[in-house]
Amino acid sequence: MVKTTSFSTTWIRSTQARKQRKYRYNAPLHVKQKMVHVHLSSELRSKYGMRNTQVKKGDKVKVLRGKFSKKDGKVERVNLKGSKVFVSGLEMIKKDGTKIPAAFDPSNLMITSLDSSDKKRKVSVKGTKNEKKEGTKEPKEPKQEKKKVEKKAEEKSQ
Repeated sequence: MVKTTSFSTTWIRSTQARKQRKYRYNAPLHVKQKMVHVHLSSELRSKYGMRNTQVKKGDKVKVLRGKFSKKDGKVERVNLKGSKVFVSGLEMIKKDGTKIPAAFDPSNLMITSLDSSDKKRKVSVKGTKNEKKEGTKEPKEPKQEKKKVEKKAEEKSQ
């Protein structure tokens, strides 16, 4: 028996919430990985020239919304399949008194410091701001204006 995938690679957008939920739920992990990006703090944003990045285990985050808002903690684990992030020290207490880790949506978090132990991440984050500056090209002057400038320079030199 062959399992048919219900993820559409041609789907672009829909105004219907049910179709949006279906797209996110049935997305493969390499697409869901992009959905687990978290905003950077203003200091990190200016330092790296990026607005958001993928959250990883070991990053320090601040909760922006919900019951635990304004609380800080370290990321314990990231659940790509469920698109949830678990932060150390932030736990839900059940009625019987047991504690379970609280799951957060990545959109409700902000990274305050990055875990720099991953070599690939260092390279990807380090070079982004400098590459953007180097990649920008100066606008070319139209040929007619160049000729006019050269003629004026020749007239002044004579």
